[in-house]
Amino acid sequence: MTTTALVWLVVGLVSLTAVLAVLIALIRHLFVLGRAASRFQEEVSPLAREIGELADTASNRSRRMPRRPGSPP
Repeated sequence: MTTTALVWLVVGLVSLTAVLAVLIALIRHLFVLGRAASRFQEEVSPLAREIGELADTASNRSRRMPRRPGSPP
């Protein structure tokens, strides 16, 4: 094996190692992001449900209010 081929082999192995390290880091971050999104959903879901219920209540109240003459429907 020539010196040039050996250098290219070392460069290739170092590059492969670097790409694999980045790929592993990306996969780990994907799992962290998934857990964070799940926790966010658990925390926000009750608030979103409450806001939806309040919006329904306000909508029902506005429908029951008498309309003034000349106001748009």
